[in-house]
Amino acid sequence: MPLMPFDIPPSSNLIGGDWICSDAKIQITDPSTGHPLTQIARGTAADIDAAVAAAQVARAGDWGRMTATERGRILTRIGQAVLDHTDTLARIEAQDVGKPLTQARADAVALARYMEFYGGAADKIMGETIPYLDGYTVYTLREPHGVTGHIIPWNYPMQIIGRSVGAALAMGNSCVLKPAEDACLTALAFAAIAQKAGLPAGALNVVTGLGSEAGAALASHPGVQHMSFTGSVRTGEAIQAAAAKNVIPVTLELGGKSPQIVFDDADLDRALPFLVNAGVQNAGQTCSASSRILVQRGVYDQVRARMVEAYNALRVGPALDDLNLGPLISARQTDIVTGFIAQGADLTIAAQGQIVTDATGHYVAPTLFADVPPDHVLAQDEIFGPVQVLIPFEDEAEALRIANGTAYGLVAAIWTRDGARQMRLARALHAGQVFINNYGAGGGVELPFGGVGKSGHGREKGFEALYGFSTLKTVAAWHG
Repeated sequence: MPLMPFDIPPSSNLIGGDWICSDAKIQITDPSTGHPLTQIARGTAADIDAAVAAAQVARAGDWGRMTATERGRILTRIGQAVLDHTDTLARIEAQDVGKPLTQARADAVALARYMEFYGGAADKIMGETIPYLDGYTVYTLREPHGVTGHIIPWNYPMQIIGRSVGAALAMGNSCVLKPAEDACLTALAFAAIAQKAGLPAGALNVVTGLGSEAGAALASHPGVQHMSFTGSVRTGEAIQAAAAKNVIPVTLELGGKSPQIVFDDADLDRALPFLVNAGVQNAGQTCSASSRILVQRGVYDQVRARMVEAYNALRVGPALDDLNLGPLISARQTDIVTGFIAQGADLTIAAQGQIVTDATGHYVAPTLFADVPPDHVLAQDEIFGPVQVLIPFEDEAEALRIANGTAYGLVAAIWTRDGARQMRLARALHAGQVFINNYGAGGGVELPFGGVGKSGHGREKGFEALYGFSTLKTVAAWHG
């Protein structure tokens, strides 16, 4: 089966409904083998100019004049088309990103669900009337920004397209998407699917290329009215600075060092799968990965023993082998993660999973460190790999200090049967999402997602994303 069975010309960008081939190319490597996989277009500032212009034409034309109901119908059709191509999209994502097929398939289903959710929500965004002075009627309108720019990372291309581009389109914006150069094939495939499902030309434009070239051009483009970025803190800072020159809003979903806090009264049978899976899913390359496990001393030894057992059973291999973990995305990311593990030489490695392939891909064994001081680099910095640390604590106050003791604030979880403690900590934790006796709530398309501190600002998912991709207008009419 060909890698991209969607009639997409090689090394091309989608601009204004046309696939435009590029002479400049970037070689893409299969993370599972380290061998060349395909080539993508190396988009330029001129390509971004053309994409923004096409998006402006779409906003002024059929797409901009379309009713919210009809936009919703198109997004719903796109969702169904994604479901129809789930297996194909999963295989592309597995090869491009390196994630096991089961995880890649779940991502494709999640992308479809985003389209369904935002398709249904498109005509549900309403203004309000405001009681005011005698003789006035005052009301508000929610209107699209216009052209929105989207720079997405390589770890979850399909899911982040869904929660970012899906919400922007539902509000009536037209989009320019710059996927990460390391993994952009499903972004191109999605654009082809959306075209065939009836999305008008120019409503979605995709330009691949380097972040320092195409990405920088998009972030600073004067024709863009809103920027959305998911990725590293450093790049997020650069994008926000570039967008600030045009005085436009920016949604940033950045890094995380998310804790799970396990108290003595926790249901360990329920907790254990979440404790492990939330740290090693997608080989730990997840902004909301739970890389810190805080455990009360009364159950610390028991939790450690059970996590060691779970880690010893983990198997790492090629994406298409569909094991527990696949490879990391690149040799560079592998060097970063192994460098962090080396910085734990003074710590106790409680357990490691097993690499079960001779392939020359980018593999790192999942590694569990025990008895880690809260101020250690492994407990403070985002590793973005399959590394978790166990940190003991005495009481609720100490757990809260440790949990809030990093620069990040994306996700946190509380494991306890004590209802009062659940409520206290849910309020006191510095995090955009707090889960009680679960982690991730099954993905939660409907649940607003975003962080505080160095984890960013703005919210994706749910109706909050629609508000973020719109601007509020107040109309005050005097009628006497």
